[in-house]
Formats: sequence, structure tokens, C-alpha cells
Amino acid sequence: MQISDKEDNILLPDTQLDHVVDGELVRLAGQGDAQAFTAIMRKYNRLMFRSVRGVVHDDAEAQDAVQDAYLRAFGALPQFRGEASLGTWLVRIAIHAALDAQRKRGRHVRLDDMDEQERQALEDRMAIQADASAQPDALAERSQLSVLLQRSVDSLPPMYRSVFVLRAVEEMSVQDTAACLQVSEEVVKTRYLRARTMLRDALGAQLEPHIPGVYAFAGARCEAVVRHVLAQLTSQGRIAAA
Repeated sequence: MQISDKEDNILLPDTQLDHVVDGELVRLAGQGDAQAFTAIMRKYNRLMFRSVRGVVHDDAEAQDAVQDAYLRAFGALPQFRGEASLGTWLVRIAIHAALDAQRKRGRHVRLDDMDEQERQALEDRMAIQADASAQPDALAERSQLSVLLQRSVDSLPPMYRSVFVLRAVEEMSVQDTAACLQVSEEVVKTRYLRARTMLRDALGAQLEPHIPGVYAFAGARCEAVVRHVLAQLTSQGRIAAA
């Protein structure tokens, strides 16, 4: 995703709303408050990115999907009634945006169940062990641990990866994960267990403590999302004049 000159010139507002509750942020954003839009994005950027990254295999595609999701969500703010948390509502929209983007590219992403034969074939592939030179201690010494972790999580099919990212990486509850993915809590539990089993077989249990660091999202990429969305909202006339 290239940042246009127009986006580059967008001055990000110094928000004083970091500790404002979501309901008030939604109200202010509905009035076109740029600080409220910014506060929402900075609060949920990592969750949104990681949720989408559970569906797609590429960071740039994930960033595009997050930006699209924010524009969809901000256009639908009057429909937000608070039945679910703002984060859950945003993640649902982000996952749909990611799936739509994959379909437009002619890619079929499965979030439904596999049959037993497909599942067994997948688990057999994931069970291939890393060689001795790629064991955790050696990898840590060569600063390759995060690379191995991310590749291994990427190797999970989206139906497992999406659950694993929300549960293990974002440390979301079973209930909230089920709400985000619009599946039952039992499905979340089953898929999470299978994902952990496959990763343990491939990596060993010693790498589990490092899982929350997978799919880092901060700094320039985070600010690029905020800048892009604010530029689009400004061009649409949806941000109130100062």
C-alpha cells in the first residue's frame, strides 16, 4: 500500500480521548470528530490487523483490508447499537472485508469445517519436525524465532489461524472470539485445540510463550492506516471542520 502525497499531508490530531469510553467515542465520531476517529483506530488497530491477518497471508493485504473495514464501519456508525462491544463489531466487519478482498482476487478462503480426510492430511503435513539446526535455542541465538513462529502460524488454514490469532495472540476470550467469527463457542474451542496441537507438533512447546508477539503492528504501519482513513473521511466530507 503506497501512501499518497495527500495522505502524507494529513496532520494526525493530538487526541485527548485515549481514555474515553467506546460509547462516547462512537457518539463523537458520529458528529465528525477527527480525534474520535483517530482514538478508535489507535485503540483497535492491532486487534483489527491481527484479526485480518488470520484470514490473509500478506501484511500489505491485511493493511488494505483494515483500512477498508474502518471506512465501512465508520459509514455504518448509526447502525452500531452496542449489543456487542465496539471491538467485536469492528472485527466482524474487518473479517468480512478481508474475505471480500480475497474473493475479488479469485481466492477461496475457507472458514467452514473440513472433512476428516482433509483434516488428517493437514495435521500430517504440520507434524513435520524442524531439523536440529532449527530448534528453539539455536533459532533464538540467530534471532530467527519470530520468523519461524510467524511462518508456522501462517501455515495454518484460515479456519484455524483466525481462531488461533484471536485466542492465543490477542488473548481474546472464547465467548468474544465466537462473537467475532460468528461461530459457536464449541467450534472455537475445537479449532483452537487443533491449531495448538498442530503448532506444538511442528515447533515444540518451548515456543508457546512467544506466540503473543506474532504479527506485530505498530509504528509507521499503524500510523499509515490512521492517515489513510482520515484522508478518505476528509475527502468524503465526513470529518467536521475544526
